[in-house]
Amino acid sequence: MTAPRTPRIPYGGDHNPEQWPQPVWDDDHRLFTQARIDTLTVGVFTWSLTQPAPGTYDFTVLDRILDRAAAENRRICLATGTAALPPWLAKRHPEVNRTDFEGRRHRYGQRHNFCPSSPAYREHATAMAARLAERYADHPALLAWHINNEYGGACYCDLCAEAFREWLRAKYVTLDALNDAWWTTFWSHRYTDWDQIEPPSALTEHWRGPDHTAFQGITLDYFRFTTDALLGCFLAEKEVIRAHDPDTPVTTNFMGMFRPLDYHRWAPHLDFASWDSYPPLDAPPTWPALAHDLMRGLKGGAPFWLMEQTPSTTACRDVNPLRRPGELRLATFQAIAHGADAALYFQMRASRGACEKYHGAVIGHAGRDDTRVFREVADLGRELEALGDATLGARTPARTALLFDWDSWWALEISDGPSRLVKYQEVVHAYYRAAREAGADLDVVPVTADLTAYDVVLAPVLHMVKGNLAGRLEAVAARGGTVLTTFLSGRVDEHDRAFLADVPGPFGPLMGVRVNEWDSRPRDVVQPVQLGELTCEARLVFEIVLPCGAETVGTYGADFYAGTPAVTRHAYGQGEGWYVATALDQPGVDRVVRRILARHDLLGPYADHPALETATRVSPDGTSLLFLLNHTLEPAPLTAHTTATDLLTGKRVEEGEPLTLDPLGTAILQVQ
Repeated sequence: MTAPRTPRIPYGGDHNPEQWPQPVWDDDHRLFTQARIDTLTVGVFTWSLTQPAPGTYDFTVLDRILDRAAAENRRICLATGTAALPPWLAKRHPEVNRTDFEGRRHRYGQRHNFCPSSPAYREHATAMAARLAERYADHPALLAWHINNEYGGACYCDLCAEAFREWLRAKYVTLDALNDAWWTTFWSHRYTDWDQIEPPSALTEHWRGPDHTAFQGITLDYFRFTTDALLGCFLAEKEVIRAHDPDTPVTTNFMGMFRPLDYHRWAPHLDFASWDSYPPLDAPPTWPALAHDLMRGLKGGAPFWLMEQTPSTTACRDVNPLRRPGELRLATFQAIAHGADAALYFQMRASRGACEKYHGAVIGHAGRDDTRVFREVADLGRELEALGDATLGARTPARTALLFDWDSWWALEISDGPSRLVKYQEVVHAYYRAAREAGADLDVVPVTADLTAYDVVLAPVLHMVKGNLAGRLEAVAARGGTVLTTFLSGRVDEHDRAFLADVPGPFGPLMGVRVNEWDSRPRDVVQPVQLGELTCEARLVFEIVLPCGAETVGTYGADFYAGTPAVTRHAYGQGEGWYVATALDQPGVDRVVRRILARHDLLGPYADHPALETATRVSPDGTSLLFLLNHTLEPAPLTAHTTATDLLTGKRVEEGEPLTLDPLGTAILQVQ
């Protein structure tokens, strides 16, 4: 099952009419029509309203919300409302409240406040989901099911401890296997009974926070367990929905590069992926682009939904900058360029009270239609209405893959040494950014993905090597492709045990190098690296490389390893393996990645315009759509590289003709 079929990009967002009296509902729908809003997410936080007491259900307000939407020809993404407990449930069953990393049982409050191992939570959440599905499965406004909301958060209570032990029994079967995986002979930790195992918390294996653990194996498995425990909650609700509604697609809203949960473990169970995009507004445009491509990669390249974005500002940060004129439109078309088949906001009307009263909204507290934000939302609604279904279902024909792996992320950042300053996202983003700014389309895929369609595979800081990955990467190079990996890759197996081999472990034959030593320094210590005529900078980790068949491409310029390889290239079969032994600055990463892309003729036609983002989608009928996005406040003069029609303006451009993008402008070129 895939995302719902619609005649145009669904446009709208989170709607909370339960917070307002009837006259405000009337104003909202009048303004929705004006802004071309056709899709509303409702019911996200309505549990205490729809079930005010044990065994008592009241769907009066929700009935009115859905019936009004149907009367206005709007569609509903209906949430189960199970992300935030009603107060009576926490009072009646205190065990539904989470125990935090410090061992404190929380009392009622906040949201995302439930223990995923609590039978009482499961019982009441699934009962609510079942009631909703039974009541609304055939409602004419229903477009999709939205289970829970932004899953996340770990619990360390006794229920989770026992569930963790059961999870471990299923995974390892025997204590001997577990002890070997966790290397428990270290520090006399060998377990002789399953009941001896405690969740890794501040009271057990950790000392300066969740990332400072004495035994990486148990912490890694608790991350995996938490992912699976929350997934179990999702699946329980989906199962009861399916009992009443076998056809309507089901999703939940992810959070992009969200460290606590391995979304690849969730992906097979979603009918379509959706996510909430709230990048730092000072981040480069490739940061949200990477998250978009990660979400698209969850379902094998299928389009996703942009379930939330702010129309103007957030409220949860210390400082909450405002989106400047034109930035909302650009961000929305960027999402569509990377595979979004829906564009939704949080929130439709600003809440009057509590912590999101200053969060950006399509409609402010005064309910006006003459604000800049509302005008921009309405103008974009008209554009999307005119665009129709031209982009729906379109996929990205990438020949470059970037491997993204939560296990490597976790293992790298909980490791004692070589450096806690190395951040997985930062290194991965540097290589993604280099490829994107060179004009390459990328698929961001799990390490289990089929790699046969790709000419280039980028695998930065792939700390953990699982299964037959090394052999599959060798196959990419053997048939003529190029594989790149970096420092701190190929270090550990799936249990976070070091390989009994020279670094980079299983990647050694492909990379043609051996690493005997590595140096790490504070961030302000800079080593020069010479890459041909380019002198770039390196930081954090400096691996000392001995070539074993590889050719030196770049060398260190200082310290006792001056003159030794920092970047190497190794001929393997008909292709190549590239190894980058240090954290190069962005110009250095750009130089390496562009050389690799050039070998495969993958540099884009506008590779000399790094602030110009390009992305390609191919519609189901084979039509090619080239998105051009200008991320600067200046016009971008270009030359059309092909004959095409801009779907946003209707203007036809001939190959070789001048083409200028407005500041923060977008073009969608349908290639003739």
